[in-house]
Amino acid sequence: MISIFIKRLLLAIPVLLAVASLTFFLVKLAPGGPFDADKAVSPQVLKNLNEAYNLNASEWEQYVAYMSGILQGDFGPSFRFPGRSVSEMIATGLPVTFELAFYAILIALLIGVSSGVLAALKRNTYLDFIPMAIAMIGICVPTFLMGPLLVLIFGINLEILPVSGWGQLPGDKILPSITLGFAYAAYIARLSRGGMLEVLNQDFIRTARAKGLTEKNVVIKHAMQGGLIPVVSFLGPAIAGLLAGSFVVETIFQIPGLGRFYVEAAFNRDYTMILGTTIFFSAMIVFFNLLSDLAAMWLNPRSRDNS
Repeated sequence: MISIFIKRLLLAIPVLLAVASLTFFLVKLAPGGPFDADKAVSPQVLKNLNEAYNLNASEWEQYVAYMSGILQGDFGPSFRFPGRSVSEMIATGLPVTFELAFYAILIALLIGVSSGVLAALKRNTYLDFIPMAIAMIGICVPTFLMGPLLVLIFGINLEILPVSGWGQLPGDKILPSITLGFAYAAYIARLSRGGMLEVLNQDFIRTARAKGLTEKNVVIKHAMQGGLIPVVSFLGPAIAGLLAGSFVVETIFQIPGLGRFYVEAAFNRDYTMILGTTIFFSAMIVFFNLLSDLAAMWLNPRSRDNS
């Protein structure tokens, strides 16, 4: 297990370097600059700004300087927030984004696993058809549509939940968490159903039932361990997707998280903020994918033996 972890970790290094390099040059190809939205300034002031941020150097020199900073853990200063570094901006928004992703994955697991297991146990009944139909709707409806619909129903028409902010009240966090987690709940429900159906047809399940174990013990102690392996494998990309995809939800509900900073950086041509956030999200995706692979191997030793 340790050797597999080290091997995957070493493979992640060139992936992150490739992402950083590609993002750097793509950002440079975008029209406009970080100071275009400011009021008209004299050529001398603009020259001083470019010198201060090393923008008057060639792209290759900027690339080498930036990559050297990344290797030292420095993402550079933010162009749009003078006096603040990208690392500070990430540290400010990350706790909010992590909290939102945590609530969303809890909702996704609670709804997805319970409905998927129920659908597998009640195959070809209305308790199977209804959850899977709802799951299909959840997969098809994007978050930028789900969010406004929930705001319209529960915030404007019923007036029972707040529609923006991320304060101390639990009610502020219900609609954003449901919006972000509902699509993943749909995927988890279908994965749970498929995995459970495959395991429930195995010989060891029939043996457990033949020994006189109750259906509850058969499902919880035997079937779910193998039946939820697809869900465990999906959790890594899901958590990474929740973190990286939260910018839509954070923008809709005005949440001061990392995703909202990312959107503002894109509009403001804040090169360093775009690069730093992209690299950070990429590292999170690689990290959580690695964790999910290791968890799936731990649950299923045969996959470890084949690696």
